[in-house]
Amino acid sequence: AFLWFNVPKASVFMGDTGSMALGSVLAAVAMITNTALLLPIIVLPFVIESLSVLIQLTSKKFFKRKVFKSAPIHHHLEAIGWGEAQIVMRSWIISIMVASLGVIIALVDVSR
Repeated sequence: AFLWFNVPKASVFMGDTGSMALGSVLAAVAMITNTALLLPIIVLPFVIESLSVLIQLTSKKFFKRKVFKSAPIHHHLEAIGWGEAQIVMRSWIISIMVASLGVIIALVDVSR
């Protein structure tokens, strides 16, 4: 419902409380179902976002130069001319692909 009623112009934002609760539920379900090793695959877009910030901060501290125009990576993509809709749609596609991959791996592992 969150995404359905928040399109096309974003007016509702999840915030820290909602994202922490969602992450906690994902982690708990992964641990209960013994699929905790699949979690990094399933949440790959969020890992990429976090890594882009880490890379940017490390590069600025040690090499005194930026790798990206802005971090996290979605701001860099905006800075190089990508539209918001293009970034969101590609993020959704990547999320669907890696989530599907995680489910397939989990199902193959269960069938063994």
